Amino acid sequence: MMKPIRVLAVDDHADAREAIRYILESDPAFELIAEGRNGLEAIELTAVHMPDLVLMDINMPGMDGLEATKRIKERFPHVKIVVLTVSDDIVSLFEALKQGAQGYLLKHVQMSSWHDYLKAVAVDEAPMSRELANRILQEFAAREQDGGDADRQRDAAAADKAPASDGAPLTSRERELLTWVARGHSNREIAEALFISEHTVKNHLKNILHKLQLANRVQLTRYAYERGWIKE
Repeated sequence: MMKPIRVLAVDDHADAREAIRYILESDPAFELIAEGRNGLEAIELTAVHMPDLVLMDINMPGMDGLEATKRIKERFPHVKIVVLTVSDDIVSLFEALKQGAQGYLLKHVQMSSWHDYLKAVAVDEAPMSRELANRILQEFAAREQDGGDADRQRDAAAADKAPASDGAPLTSRERELLTWVARGHSNREIAEALFISEHTVKNHLKNILHKLQLANRVQLTRYAYERGWIKE
């Protein structure tokens, strides 16, 4: 049997943590190893327990989930983070994903959806929804129009980060696959469209992320968009 996915849950509301605990304990694929109440505790507990996955609320007193996500990904880039929110506010989601979070969950979705999505995140197979992909492209476009926006300049600098030490550029196949990812297609959809296996798609994605030194599909989307490979 596969080892359970070790999860750290971070939320400032006790009832929210209880709900998360109930959801995770209903599926033996997950093991809730610790609970935190704010961003600082999230960082401390991650350092102590080294979870596979952190469920991070965005709005918390003291240090919020966005800053905590940034710091955790800087210190522990292998730890996956899924942000939790009560609404699909594109600005907050954009910021969290930009900092390296692997995905997001709306707190009110069905329990089975949590199970399926978190398992997909754990094995790097969670697609970005088409709606979110489109809205992120709109966010990129808005920032691109604001020439004096310092945050947009930081985004561009990050996207232009040099590839890994081998300096290898993307192959034509990798670039093709990247454009499919940026439009919000799942691994399965990409495999069917390109007549390859899902396993091959997953391997290509790992190679692309490694070459470009990027963390997730949102950063890949930004990379493709800023190079003109995809249009709104």
